[in-house]
Amino acid sequence: MMSLTLPFLLTFLALSQAQPLSDDPPQPSTTVCIVGAGIGGSSVAHFLRKYSPESTPATDIRVFERNGVVGGRIATVTVAGETFEAGASILHPKNLHTVDYVKILNLKINEPDSDPLSLGIWNGKKFVFKTVTLSSNVPLINKLLELPFVDTLLSLFNSARMFLRYGFSLFKMQNFVESAVERFLNYYKDTSSRPIFETVDEMLQWAGLYNLTTRTLHDELVDAGLSNLLIDELVTVITRINYGQSVSMSGLGGAVSLAGSGGGLWSVKGGNWQMAAGLINRSDVALHLHEEIKSVADLGDFYELNSTKGNSYKCEVAVVATPLDELDIQFIPPISIPERKMQHTYTTFVRGFLNPAYFGLKAETKIPDLVGTVEDPSLPFSCIAVLKKHNEKESTYKLFSRQPMEDTLLDSIFSVRKETIQINWAAYPHYHAPEVFAPFILDKRHLYYVNAFENAASTMETSAVAAENIARLILSRYFGKEIVNSSNLSATSRGEGTHLDL
Repeated sequence: MMSLTLPFLLTFLALSQAQPLSDDPPQPSTTVCIVGAGIGGSSVAHFLRKYSPESTPATDIRVFERNGVVGGRIATVTVAGETFEAGASILHPKNLHTVDYVKILNLKINEPDSDPLSLGIWNGKKFVFKTVTLSSNVPLINKLLELPFVDTLLSLFNSARMFLRYGFSLFKMQNFVESAVERFLNYYKDTSSRPIFETVDEMLQWAGLYNLTTRTLHDELVDAGLSNLLIDELVTVITRINYGQSVSMSGLGGAVSLAGSGGGLWSVKGGNWQMAAGLINRSDVALHLHEEIKSVADLGDFYELNSTKGNSYKCEVAVVATPLDELDIQFIPPISIPERKMQHTYTTFVRGFLNPAYFGLKAETKIPDLVGTVEDPSLPFSCIAVLKKHNEKESTYKLFSRQPMEDTLLDSIFSVRKETIQINWAAYPHYHAPEVFAPFILDKRHLYYVNAFENAASTMETSAVAAENIARLILSRYFGKEIVNSSNLSATSRGEGTHLDL
């Protein structure tokens, strides 16, 4: 009898050492609810997964999107069989989070266009500045114009013309932008040396960017030594294109806008929305499309989210990753955030042919590929750009304006219109100095707001930077975890390729 019992006892002891008996139930999973499936919401999910230590209890992530697709203010349209960015369009080569997204998601970058864009600055009556382009109706001359050295010479000639008009202010503008970009790169430092920020103010102060939000872009550029001519023309053209606003916007948003006009700009082949979709797919989330959240109630140990479908969800942590300014979400108890207005940009796509007479010209070929405008309330559009030249009599154009483009106006700008698509975007905040920021933590518990950072600057990358900080906040404040993972990002990382989009 002893010979049978001893092996059984030894086996039992071995099993009990490998799997200790415990009366404690397994730790329940934590649910994080994210409202918004744009680049901000998808980035929060991504960084929660990336930074969560193995010792962290299981976390369920739910993402709610009121639309039927992910991406938020990133979207595409199809015109004449071609796909174009309709919302957030360009990324900077030093946008290191989005550069990393492209790598981990195996996305492709649009190849640079071999034909440089010609630029014209329109004041409503004439072009006050135009770059020179070369074209000919003679096939042999066109062949000669295709030689690489011709483009180089033309680029040098246009650079010289621009220098003659704006002088050394061009270099001062470049230095202003590079200084802001270098300070922004602080947000990619290793997490062991980078704090977790509970407010936007301290996040900006730490990087040395806060003062740029307290003054207008105009004042910052004057102090930097830029001429009034450059500010009123080229800088204004850029801010009107990228933010639909004048140089009276706050300085940091203006600096980001200027950075978005430099070289090496890129986008994702097939649409930038693929970054948000890819991050959601690889972050193991429950995605709720066509489900708008109408209320968020703090019930003590958890939040109750109620949707327009009549569903209720229990979440220990709630994240708002969409601008609250034009949404009607009821918070119980109420939250308090500074009032701000969103800048609406009307994006109009036209397949057709521009009317040269509108610009006082005799031929469509004399109209620059990119027509930017000075600040004048009588001007009906901020810019017009050629996206694709289909043939000699038809192109696809993209227009930005602050007001809807009426058919009668479009008929005066275009001699031919075969297809027209217009989208109204609540694209970004209306910037003014000094900026006042909403809190990252809306209720002093676990209700977070990614878009609080948008009053500093609104881009795909700034959303990702804010989302990364929110993810670290959640892990630190709710789970009590220290994030020790290296970001593995380098300030020397480069995006490849450029994009014609604005």
